[in-house]
Amino acid sequence: MSSKEGSGGFRKRKHDNFPHNQRREGKDVNSSSPVMLAFKSFQQELDARHDKYERLVKLSRDITVESKRTIFLLHRITSAPYMEEILTEAEIKLDGVRQKILQVAQELSGEDMHQFHRAITTGLQEYVEAVSFQHFIKTRSLISMDEINKQLIFSTEDNGKENKTPSSDARDKQCGTWRLKITPVDYLLGVADLTGELMRMCINSVGNGDIDTPFEVSQFLRQVYDGFSFIGNTGPYEVSKKLYTLKQSLAKVENACYALKVRGSEIPKHMLADVFSVKTEMIDQEEGIS
Repeated sequence: MSSKEGSGGFRKRKHDNFPHNQRREGKDVNSSSPVMLAFKSFQQELDARHDKYERLVKLSRDITVESKRTIFLLHRITSAPYMEEILTEAEIKLDGVRQKILQVAQELSGEDMHQFHRAITTGLQEYVEAVSFQHFIKTRSLISMDEINKQLIFSTEDNGKENKTPSSDARDKQCGTWRLKITPVDYLLGVADLTGELMRMCINSVGNGDIDTPFEVSQFLRQVYDGFSFIGNTGPYEVSKKLYTLKQSLAKVENACYALKVRGSEIPKHMLADVFSVKTEMIDQEEGIS
């Protein structure tokens, strides 16, 4: 055994030959040095940014939940006798969602929105889906991105004292308004999700014996699908990924309309939903085989 190796067969490290009290110890770091002061400011800036990101994630979660509740409420229109009451209640819920979006606009005051976009994109997509669903029920048309953004401009009177922050006071003095713009990607993804809700609306309408709504939904979905087809693979990855789901919803609605057109006169209204369900299961099985 070499003399450089210990009794355990391991080679001693070079500094182990020195007594412990003679080892070189690091000097105390001067906390008042310019380098340390700079890193402390970096730490404070990063902590503030992380805290803001977490607050935006929580707000986005609240926006998502309330928007989903609005969508569930709007689905009751096909079976409820009082359509206007449900639309009024849905508008109240959407006003509550917009108050949450106002808080998001306050948090993003003076910030680059794209740095925090990932934290709020899920909530914004769900809000677009809820607003566009309500607009379709009222007008049988698609709401534009500009119309959505116009609803997200808040004056100082809309900004309650409980929502104000020190930065919001300075913002109010400068321009007097708060605004948050929906990005084109959020708008497209929200509209793509809308097609699934319209397919469910078609199912509920058929079950209630409504023959007109499925054909209106089918025509609208065809126009939306044609619009997404122009984007194709040139758009963002998330948009092209949802194009397949949109095509599935369109196929189910078109097959329901086909069944209604060909066999609608010979099938009792209370059995139309069963025929539609069979058609949907056949489509799903064929897609699974392929």
